Amino acid sequence: MSARLRLVLLATLACAFPAAAGDPADDGYDALLGYLASTDIADNALAGASGAIAVNQAAGDLNMQANVRALASGEHADAAATARQLRSNDRFDTPLQASVGIRGQALSGASGLVSINQASGSGNAEVNLVTAVLASKGIRETGDEGLSFVSASAGEQTSMDPGASANASRSVAVEATALQGFNGVLQLNQVAGSGNATSNQLALDFRGR
Repeated sequence: MSARLRLVLLATLACAFPAAAGDPADDGYDALLGYLASTDIADNALAGASGAIAVNQAAGDLNMQANVRALASGEHADAAATARQLRSNDRFDTPLQASVGIRGQALSGASGLVSINQASGSGNAEVNLVTAVLASKGIRETGDEGLSFVSASAGEQTSMDPGASANASRSVAVEATALQGFNGVLQLNQVAGSGNATSNQLALDFRGR
């Protein structure tokens, strides 16, 4: 564990036009610049940070996000994590414009375990899961049975009427200036749209003889 970690990037990017639109909500969204939704990590946010970092950002309605970690250390250590998200019969507005991004010098020079969920839109589900085991005894390799300890499922939203606007736009971005010099494990889900389900799953097993 004292060895310097190399960058591991697990990214799920979704940029989709509205999957559906329900009855207009009575919350005044239509009057707010056509319901513009955006989430950003920008400027020098988290630059130089280290350790275990979890970020959830959502702009819109009925979004679900989770960052789950299970860490274990010991002579006979083991770890498991499970996350399930389920929602049904939702009706919501979909934004005409949706964007997410990591910009500027964000996370430059950062290190450690970073899990990020960014969503702009409605009815999205995002999950990051990590299990890590440091054991002095046990098998040296993790097979399929070990990876199965990490599982995730996200239920799709239902009872939604299809609809999309020709003026709608969706964008996701990680700018070239961001994440420079990052060292460690980075999990990233970015969603611009509605009705999407994304997940990142990672299992690490360090065992001695």
